Amino acid sequence: MDDTRDGARFSRLLIVRLSSMGDVIHTLPAAQALRTAFPSAMIGWLIEERWAELLCAPGTPLRGPRSLQRPLVDWVHPVNLAGWRKSLVSLHTVQNVARTWNDVRAAHYDVAVDLQGAMRSALLARWSGARVIYGATEPRESPASLWYTRQASTRGLHVIEQNLSIAEAVAQGEPTVPVKITAPRAEFPRDRAADARTSQRLAEKNIGDFAILNPGAGWGAKRWPAERYGQVARELTGLGLRTILNYGPGEQELAQAAQSASGAGEAMRAEIMNCTITELIALTRRARIFIGGDTGPLHLAAALGIPVVAIFGPTDPARNGPYATRSIVLRNPASSTTHARRSQPEAGLLEISTDAVFAAARQLLG
Repeated sequence: MDDTRDGARFSRLLIVRLSSMGDVIHTLPAAQALRTAFPSAMIGWLIEERWAELLCAPGTPLRGPRSLQRPLVDWVHPVNLAGWRKSLVSLHTVQNVARTWNDVRAAHYDVAVDLQGAMRSALLARWSGARVIYGATEPRESPASLWYTRQASTRGLHVIEQNLSIAEAVAQGEPTVPVKITAPRAEFPRDRAADARTSQRLAEKNIGDFAILNPGAGWGAKRWPAERYGQVARELTGLGLRTILNYGPGEQELAQAAQSASGAGEAMRAEIMNCTITELIALTRRARIFIGGDTGPLHLAAALGIPVVAIFGPTDPARNGPYATRSIVLRNPASSTTHARRSQPEAGLLEISTDAVFAAARQLLG
């Protein structure tokens, strides 16, 4: 097998980062760096289909010349691993798996880059047929390294910096000789239909300048109380800002609780908006500020350069807080780092007051 160390000879690269929203967004700078290092390469991305809109606007072909609707990669390979596992023996599942995997292998990738560091992502990278498989020296799941042909030492505290370390190794072709790559601004798809719908919704509600508040998070321990978001929304009206409450699947009650606490008058009451990912991108681009916990929409706002007030509890903002944007991170010193998926808000998180959050927002808004 030709296992050349000449990175310049890589002409077909596959990125493997399946999920979730925030993690995919944290991978985009590394993907952008690979695009810069290999400007003429064909770059594909293996991703869970529910997050594919972060790479490709709906209705846009998954493969072909890059455009505003698919600005970063040449081929998006969506998978539905959870759905496939539920019906492994069905003909429909078998056909979908076969079609996806035939497409991946037909691309004849030279190198696959596992930026997830899990057993499943490493295995999928190996199954792609790429002759070279890159991954971290110390992946999130240590057995994943068994599937790598080359390993890259990661640096930095933030996961974006760690992902960039692996991109540097790929660009150099030799992990022991580092090439410094700065974190480029991520490119997201632009969709005219989503832009138009967003403009229309804002006009119908007579919303000009606005803040986005996001009371949801992946699990309960990361969720600052929804009622406090409503209280902050009420305070923001004094700065001339309307508030939009964003929520994801299963989070509607949180948004309603925040809305109830935001006030009774139409001019003060926060608006609830449920968006597709493409619509959320369009909406977030227009926001003056974003306030929320450690969750995908916060990382989207940061990646788009929107000022962010980040309310952190059990997760470490040094590793996955807002990056490369104006931000204030609020975290109580009593909070300890853990990813235990507890249902109740972490005790230190509850010590963060609405006054502290509003003061941080006012400071960012100037």
